[in-house]
Amino acid sequence: MTELAVGIDIGGTGIKGALVDTRRGVLASDRVKVPTPDGGDPDAVLAAVAQMVAGFGDAAAQVPVGVCFPAIVRNGRTMSAANVSDRWIGLEAERLFEQVLARDIHFVNDADAAGVAEARFGAARDVDGLVIVTTLGTGIGSAFLHDGVLIPNTELGHLEIAGEDAERGAAFSAKEREGLDWESWAQRLQRFYRHVEFLFSPELFVVGGGVSKSHGEFLPLLALSTPIVPAALRNNAGILGAAWLASQPLHRGDKISVM
Repeated sequence: MTELAVGIDIGGTGIKGALVDTRRGVLASDRVKVPTPDGGDPDAVLAAVAQMVAGFGDAAAQVPVGVCFPAIVRNGRTMSAANVSDRWIGLEAERLFEQVLARDIHFVNDADAAGVAEARFGAARDVDGLVIVTTLGTGIGSAFLHDGVLIPNTELGHLEIAGEDAERGAAFSAKEREGLDWESWAQRLQRFYRHVEFLFSPELFVVGGGVSKSHGEFLPLLALSTPIVPAALRNNAGILGAAWLASQPLHRGDKISVM
């Protein structure tokens, strides 16, 4: 296993990356962030990622690269597109990133990368049973890990609650868009997490995304049977998870276990 890897986290508004010490689960360089190109067009995103990786210099020239992306990822293809161009849908994205970066990469859904990082290094470390990691941002991302094994491409943000996608009313973007106070937003989160709890009976919820730094404002307002805790790695989780996955001797289709 290689200890140093590059992690790239692509979002609808920003692309973040860093060199990662995958043994300790910490950044080995400053985190770099650039705006996602307007419209999230594939050619522009690929170019931005290639420039970012090149910017890490000689230290990144020969190390593995992991890329996480806001889409369902199946066999290296992006089967959906959240807050990026619809041109990504059905694209052989993994192959395209490998071409522009001139090396093999590990390509994964962004919430799954964050979930892997939290289970390996963060708030879900050594927790048996089902852990559900959610990321609250523009939408609601989710990752399932059962006894440390990733169940990929869950999409809890698209559960229908009260006639609409859950993320439409309960994502952090809804709080900002509608000017909700913490208590009003927490009522929506309560409905979402209670529904997920009923469906899946997890052992632990982990809540990530940038808003997790303000967890004291809303997590204590939730009344659930399942423990619910803030993510330990916050906005670095996707970078760390993508890099750790890239450092592992994995092949497409292999079971991903963090234990």
